[in-house]
Amino acid sequence: MTTPPMVRETKHGRYTYRLRVSSTACAALRAEWDRCRWLWNECVARSKKAYAEGETCGPARLDRMLTEARSTAPWLTEGSSVPQQQLIRDFGKSRTKAQKDIKERVPVHRRAGMPRHKKKRESSPTLNNTRRGFRLKDGCLYLAGGIVLTVVWSRDLPAAPSSVRVYQDSVGHWYCSFVVPVEVQPLPKTGAVLGVDWGVKETATTTSDAHDLPHPQHGKKAQAKLTRYDRMMARRKPKKGHAASKGYREAKKWRAKTYQKIARQRQDTGRKWAKKAVTDHDAIAVEDFKPKFLTKSSMARKAADAAIGATKKALIEMGRKHVRDIHLVHPAHTTMDCASCGARTKHALPLSERTYTCIACGAVSPRDKNSARVMLVRAGLNPAGAEGVGPPGALLPEAA
Repeated sequence: MTTPPMVRETKHGRYTYRLRVSSTACAALRAEWDRCRWLWNECVARSKKAYAEGETCGPARLDRMLTEARSTAPWLTEGSSVPQQQLIRDFGKSRTKAQKDIKERVPVHRRAGMPRHKKKRESSPTLNNTRRGFRLKDGCLYLAGGIVLTVVWSRDLPAAPSSVRVYQDSVGHWYCSFVVPVEVQPLPKTGAVLGVDWGVKETATTTSDAHDLPHPQHGKKAQAKLTRYDRMMARRKPKKGHAASKGYREAKKWRAKTYQKIARQRQDTGRKWAKKAVTDHDAIAVEDFKPKFLTKSSMARKAADAAIGATKKALIEMGRKHVRDIHLVHPAHTTMDCASCGARTKHALPLSERTYTCIACGAVSPRDKNSARVMLVRAGLNPAGAEGVGPPGALLPEAA
């Protein structure tokens, strides 16, 4: 495959492809990852030591550490310096982000954690290479160090890539992810707006009945198969200090494949819904919902199966790609406010009450539909462009 010409664009995207890795290339990739993992753990140790002594451990100090390590440890020089340098930069970015969150007093549940040690049996191989660390030739990916990988080109690259990430998933499959500049694809104006409220009964309730996203229940449909694999693993679980049997490894692999299929189904459902919503509307008001608090409730399993976070991310990315306005609305009191007159109920509605009745104007509507309309009002969008939504102060069709 020939490298496509470079285009001048400010926005970038990722194009991911499957890799066909030989046994020789797999051994070389794992050896490269072992060297990078050792460097990461060394950065963590030196950073903790510097913090305990009241000193700073900046990027320049870490770069000198890499130079010293490659001069004193010959086994480090067997690999390329490009992924090693990129790993140190990634470490610096993650540590800076964590320090910034601590300084700005970001809540603990939303704060980026400090970098931790990467264990051999728990961390998956991930290698980042910049432009000078790889090249594409004859449909193959050549990495620095003489590693040749065959790429499964499911689609063409829109431009010359600036970097590539080679990683292995939990099933054992290898992938490469290219960062390339992409052209913006604006869609024609429609004059319509959409309000989106996230939920558990329905993943997304909108101001348009045609764009509601019902709960797909991908995890529930595969629960019987997952339970079977869990029992197989429980029966064949090796004793402490003993190697796992072939049957245990096979059951573990089947279980991982099932979870991977569920994740892809959720991602596909979210992308298709986001594409439809972005195509039909110029502006979308989305509840800035944080589904993490549901993990401690009785709805944790169903909420996780709904994949609200992945669907919300897909909608934001699709809106950025097609130049649509995506407004993130704070979720506080969205179920208590009236979309018609703006009045707020004195008490929070219980989850069993699915109909919203305004005590001020008497408007009656489904609870989630009213919340979706509130999103439009809070985002400052004209409700007249939404289906079934009138201007503030007017009775809704349900209450007419």
